[in-house]
Amino acid sequence: MPPSEELSALLDPGSTVLITVECQQGVVGPDAALPQLASEARESGALANVARLVGGAHAAGVQVIHAVAERRPDGRGANRNARLFRAAGRLPVQQLTGTPAVRVAPPIEVAEHDLVVRRLHGLSPVQGTDVDALLRNLGCRTLVVAGVSANVAVPNTVFDAVNRGYTAVVPSDAIAGVPADYTDAMIRHTLALVATVATTDEVLTCLRTPDVRPD
Repeated sequence: MPPSEELSALLDPGSTVLITVECQQGVVGPDAALPQLASEARESGALANVARLVGGAHAAGVQVIHAVAERRPDGRGANRNARLFRAAGRLPVQQLTGTPAVRVAPPIEVAEHDLVVRRLHGLSPVQGTDVDALLRNLGCRTLVVAGVSANVAVPNTVFDAVNRGYTAVVPSDAIAGVPADYTDAMIRHTLALVATVATTDEVLTCLRTPDVRPD
C-alpha cells in the first residue's frame, strides 16, 4: 500500500473526483441481472464500501459521479459486437432507461450535487461519454474508481482515465468481480501497474485529513 503521505498528496479534495461504476439496482441490487456478481458485491463488503466512500466524499466536498449503464427498449445504439453484449440482451433483467434497474442502488446515497452520467453503449463510462469533459471542467487530477465489475468496466475506467492523463486511485475493497479471486488477481497483476491501490479506510482517512504542506 502507498505511504499515507503519498496518498494524501493525490487526494486533494479540490482536484479529486470519485466515480462509482455501474452501482445500479439492476447490477448489484437484490433482483440483479447477474446474481453472482450482485452477491459478490454485497457479501464481500464492496458495495458497502462504495457507500462509505460516497459519504466520505460528500463530507469532504469531493465531487461524486455515478456512472450508469442502460439501454433503450428498442436496443438502438447498443453494441452487439461482443458476446457480453449479446448475452446481456437475453438476460431476464434489462437495464432499461427510466426503470428501477438503472437507479443507483442502496446503500449508496445520491446527493443533489452529484452528477449521474448514463451511457447506451460500450464497456467504459469514460469512452464516448460526458465524463472526460466533466472531469476537466471540474479541475480533476485524481479519479477514485469504485464499483463493478473488476472483470470489465472497472479496468476499462482505470485505463481510460490514465490514457487521458488522470491519476487513478483504486480502493481494492470497493470493487468486485467474479469469481472472487479474479478481483484480487486483477488488482495485483494489472491495476496496480497503472493505478494507486489503497483501501477504503485509507482513502477516507486522507479525505478527512487533507495534506497540509508548509509555505
